[in-house]
Amino acid sequence: MSACVPTRAADPTRPAQSHQPHSPPPTPPRRFRVAGADLSASIAVFLIALPLSLGIALATGAPLQAGLVAAAAGGLIVGRLGGSPLQVSGPAAGLTLVTAELIQRYGWRATCAITVLAGVAQMGLGCLRVARTALAVSPAIVHGMLAGIGVTIAVAQLHIVLGGVPESSVLDNLIALPDQVAAMHSAAVSMSVLTLVLLFAWPRLPGRTGQLLRRVPAALIAVAGATLTATLTGLKLPRVELPSWRSHALAGLPEGPVLGVVAAVLTVTLVCSVQSLLGAVAVDKLVSGRPELQGRVGRSRLDRELLGQGAANVVSGALGGLPVAGVAVRSSANVQAGAVSRNSTILHGVFVVIAALLMVPILELIPLASLAALVMAVGIQMVSLLHIRTVTRHREVLVYVVTTLGVVFLGVLEGVALGVAVAVGVALHRLGRTRITHDEKEGVHHVHVRGQLTFLAVPRLSRTLHLVPRGADVVVRLDGSFMDHAAYEALQDWQTTHVAQGGTVDLGGRTGTRIAEPVNSGHCRCRPWTPWRNHQCDTATEPESTLSMTPSDRQEEETGEARPSGHQLARGISAFQRNTAPLVRDELARLAREGQQPSQLFLTCADSRLVTSMITSSGPGDLFVVRNVGNLVPLPGKESGDDSVAAAIEYAVDVLNVRSITVCGHSGCGAMQALLASEPKGALTPLKRWLRHGRPSLDRMAADGGPRARIAGRPPADSVEQLCLTNVVQQLEHLRAHESVARALKAGVLELQGMYFHVGEAQAYLLTEADGAELFAHVGAFDHVVTAEEMPHPV
Repeated sequence: MSACVPTRAADPTRPAQSHQPHSPPPTPPRRFRVAGADLSASIAVFLIALPLSLGIALATGAPLQAGLVAAAAGGLIVGRLGGSPLQVSGPAAGLTLVTAELIQRYGWRATCAITVLAGVAQMGLGCLRVARTALAVSPAIVHGMLAGIGVTIAVAQLHIVLGGVPESSVLDNLIALPDQVAAMHSAAVSMSVLTLVLLFAWPRLPGRTGQLLRRVPAALIAVAGATLTATLTGLKLPRVELPSWRSHALAGLPEGPVLGVVAAVLTVTLVCSVQSLLGAVAVDKLVSGRPELQGRVGRSRLDRELLGQGAANVVSGALGGLPVAGVAVRSSANVQAGAVSRNSTILHGVFVVIAALLMVPILELIPLASLAALVMAVGIQMVSLLHIRTVTRHREVLVYVVTTLGVVFLGVLEGVALGVAVAVGVALHRLGRTRITHDEKEGVHHVHVRGQLTFLAVPRLSRTLHLVPRGADVVVRLDGSFMDHAAYEALQDWQTTHVAQGGTVDLGGRTGTRIAEPVNSGHCRCRPWTPWRNHQCDTATEPESTLSMTPSDRQEEETGEARPSGHQLARGISAFQRNTAPLVRDELARLAREGQQPSQLFLTCADSRLVTSMITSSGPGDLFVVRNVGNLVPLPGKESGDDSVAAAIEYAVDVLNVRSITVCGHSGCGAMQALLASEPKGALTPLKRWLRHGRPSLDRMAADGGPRARIAGRPPADSVEQLCLTNVVQQLEHLRAHESVARALKAGVLELQGMYFHVGEAQAYLLTEADGAELFAHVGAFDHVVTAEEMPHPV
């Protein structure tokens, strides 16, 4: 949203500033404002982050202050620079095992330097715009990695819960566990049990009082309760030790084999990036479940998020902090607490800094056993039953189990590498697993192919097809969604031979429809068994195949003569009559009997890239569509001899009784570009005469102090986009001037709405009013709202 630009008195001593008559007005300076919802959300997130940051630092073996440094860096830097406004970053449990291994191998100061290098690598990946590549990692591998890390954390922290010291590996911890149980420290165990009881019982408090108390985070209550009890009873047990900030260790150069350091940097980069990017996607789904945030909080910009995470890791590592990544628990709490902007994340970082400087005496009262119990519970929760059910449903249990065991017994990088290898093997197995059957019913031979038809299945396909006798009638049904070139050629050669020997072949897809077009497929690269997509059919001198050539097509190929361009229209009509008409014939027959009864008048541009039925998910009879150059609505009396738009409006409102009228503009509108570049003087061509109806939009955009249209909370990308948005608003005002529209609006039977379609993003925006400014709000595309339990990373 933008504020009006205040007017200033002219200063005769300053030279007059000239600007283009239709250039957008200057953007006013932005003021830092904190909404009450952001303040309350930041406090809730801070209360969760404080004990968890200390606990994760304890689990890694790093100085406890390192957790606070990472939490502050994640809040302040990622909160300001990151691409996901409501995601909260900091030390994450998913990085515990990686960091612990680095500390044991290289020492703490070298680990900080590795964190800095990983941050630089993240920033480089962000600049290369490869963030979405990380989303190609199988969820089974990610969930398995987290489960393995969770098991490792839980087993290690169990020793501290019992009053001992953990070993360096999972196997050593399991072997030493019986002796640790026999020599357990009663005070440490009692505080750990109290922490776990409070942690799991607090969210289940009943009644209205319990509902109010549950607003305080359970992690804070658990640690505070154990700390208070241990202090009042005078129990002697190890507690948090925060050394003076003057002796705080900063990053130092790593020593060791170069390849080992490079592998460590890549490991930290991979884990931090994947966890942060998947967390950002999950936060987007949480935000989509809050309608009040639509238009205020945009979708995550993953490359920018990677840059922000990298910058935070550089700062955190340089200042002696843990690696930073997006944290699901804090992000989920931030959204659920009502945060509306990135200010909540930034304020939570400010509170962490204040606590680290002023609350040291209080923090040093916390028993280590209480923090260990908290982190152990977090580790157990990382082995999510929801994730296990999900991978089971998708038949990826093997990938999940191998990744989990690899992380537990070999390490994070090795476990992930094993998971990737198994995932590739499973994919190849599924790709090559094709069932081909042959049977005969009533003299017709049926060949049924189930699965993907690739070169791996060509030998079995050929053997099966040669079981069909010469001259027989054959039905070949393909149930897969993919056919490679080798399988296609084998099927085509057999069909050609079989037909030449007097047989017939009916080749169909999974729905029974024919997949072979009765036209030359060499003129169109598009296969009829693939989903529709906006494509360009290009001619080729060498046809791709002759699967269903007509004699005229063969003659065209032999002579090399190209058909006229009108043949493309004929092919399209032929495809409609063959494929689409049977599906819509009944509905069109009904509309022919009953007449049209559309509910909306949709007025949009004549641009060929706007497919109204596609972007509105509408069908025959739904929309009364009017298209013209620039989606313009001439004012009454200004039509200059062209009453077509006014006639359509009158007919739609008075005769068809539509309930709404939508004016839809779009990005890259050629009419708006021509309007910006038009000169006041010159010959009035038909196009220039028509574009005069867009002059009020130009004047509206150039008016000083007028409200500026914004799109999804951001200013327009350039003057063309601003004019496109402003034009939608202006044409809605023109609509209100039409008598039939004004009468229907007054009677309350009609509503007007503005819409903007961004062609490059395939994203629709609806016009809303916000503080006197026109705001085009993002229309969400999520059908499922993700809950906190379904976040891809439990911590």
